[in-house]
Amino acid sequence: MTVVGYQDFLCPYCRRLKPVFRRLRETLGDRLNYVFRFFPLERANPGAELAAHAAEAAGRQGQFFEMHDRLFDREPPIERTDLVAIARDLGLDVPRFLRDLDSPEVARRVAEDVSDARTNAVTGTPTLFVDGVRYDGAWDYYSMLDAIERPFAERVGRSARVFASLPTSAGLVLLIAAALALVIANSPLAPFYRSAIDAQIRVGTESHGIVLTTRDWLAEGLLAFFFLIVGLELRREITSGALVNRRAAILPAIAAFGGGVMPALIYLAINRGPTHGGWPIPTATDVAFTLAILAVLGDRVPVGLRAFVAALAVVDDLMTIGTIAIVFPSAFAPIYTIAVAITIAGLVALNRARVYAPWPYVLVAIALWMSLHLLGVDAALTGVILAVCLPGRPTPSPAPLVAQAATALAALDHVDKEARRAGREAKLETEPVWDWALRNLSATTERLLSPAERIERAIAPWSSFVVLPLFAFAAAGVSFAIDLSSSDAQRVFAGVIAGLVIGKPLGILAATALTAATGLAALPEGVTRRQLVGAACTCGVGDTLALLLADRAFSAEAAAVAKLGVLAGSVLAGVLGYIVLRQRAPTTQPAEPLSSPGRAELHVAAGH
Repeated sequence: MTVVGYQDFLCPYCRRLKPVFRRLRETLGDRLNYVFRFFPLERANPGAELAAHAAEAAGRQGQFFEMHDRLFDREPPIERTDLVAIARDLGLDVPRFLRDLDSPEVARRVAEDVSDARTNAVTGTPTLFVDGVRYDGAWDYYSMLDAIERPFAERVGRSARVFASLPTSAGLVLLIAAALALVIANSPLAPFYRSAIDAQIRVGTESHGIVLTTRDWLAEGLLAFFFLIVGLELRREITSGALVNRRAAILPAIAAFGGGVMPALIYLAINRGPTHGGWPIPTATDVAFTLAILAVLGDRVPVGLRAFVAALAVVDDLMTIGTIAIVFPSAFAPIYTIAVAITIAGLVALNRARVYAPWPYVLVAIALWMSLHLLGVDAALTGVILAVCLPGRPTPSPAPLVAQAATALAALDHVDKEARRAGREAKLETEPVWDWALRNLSATTERLLSPAERIERAIAPWSSFVVLPLFAFAAAGVSFAIDLSSSDAQRVFAGVIAGLVIGKPLGILAATALTAATGLAALPEGVTRRQLVGAACTCGVGDTLALLLADRAFSAEAAAVAKLGVLAGSVLAGVLGYIVLRQRAPTTQPAEPLSSPGRAELHVAAGH
């Protein structure tokens, strides 16, 4: 088991971690391989680079860890005379030590570790990696022992975190769910599948309850969580992301509009008769699949192109949500408009009153969902409305929070030391200071994120790995035994495929070219025409929301034909976009860090 630590000899937190590592080495013995990496923070800790050079110089005489321990045990500041005294005390060849201390080779070796740290997205000390995976858990002995020894529960949790961090994982789970639904729907288990997704589920009393099928509960209920994430993403892009600049925001917004209009026109050109109502189906882009394809291509896709597609997809989702609400309302009951208005006003009032507790928003959101459903509008819109109304907060100043957390931890440390000085074992959880320290630490961590950010972080994994896969499983179960002999079925099938494969990229490219030609916005920096064409093709992948639109537009039989067209068109669009982007030679831009917080691997150079 290997623990790699990027550390600074003058960092107080690294110094406090040294006893933990000593205890781990005593417990695990030869099973633990402890690897030290230099990451001196000279600005924060003057003299840190000199200390790093001293340890490397001592290492050239076979006493790296002896110097390592002496440096961590000595209180800063550490001057050059102190280093010479330590070297003499360790029995080193002092003249050689001094030559190595100032040698370019030693400086280069330390710089290699610093460069390696930057590659692995290290920004502070100590930063730890356990068997190649970044460790962001607690630094106490028992927490680190669990992370290193990895009992079964820890291994499962770690594997889940690593999988979730992969940029293709959400798209892969969606693909598996849709494929599983197709297999079951075309197997002897098909009757059970149909009965399960068409089962009536009642919430409430018989006279005042809501009755929906399993499929409808997933579409109107669970998809509200997905729409909440979409709304929060759009809000973040507008306030601090790709849409914060007007010129930067115009391009993906207009491209999304073109990518919605052109597929609809192509579909309507093919379907002029009774099947014309399916025109919204090919207008939806699936965010997870599209971004997963771009992620697989790695450095063939510039960062600017990914940002452009992500912003386009968010705007596209918002347009699709509007289409669902406006074009496909169920039995419209205007009387419930008052209830909708009251609940939205309630959310706005909570925001204006700076209410940061989540439960009032949850209660009002449930009332809003029921009001929208009774109104006849898709209740999943609750997610978007809630995203707009959730309160944000300015980024806090770190200094007061650091002081508050440090005070709480210092109080606990004082109680622990006093108990040890008195010759007894400290049971901190029974001390009066425990609850006070816990409240202060909780307050500091909660303040780092606004309520909107906390909710997004809590719900996003459930949306990606539970909500969307469940909906895809319920919506994608299309039987291949579909009669395509009728002209209506053929037109729907062809219209959906043509809209996704031809209309979607054509609309995006035409809108992008027009916007750039008029000077309203510039193309993403460093993006070639080939790359733009390939990305536009991948936007033709329209799985999740397109399946929902098929259910809204048609009866079961025609919806099955449309879904089959969505699946076929999505595969063609994805493969076409991948081929176009794949043909491009790798760019010369620097590769992304191998171990950024969202990755699992660790790039490790040679070292101690």
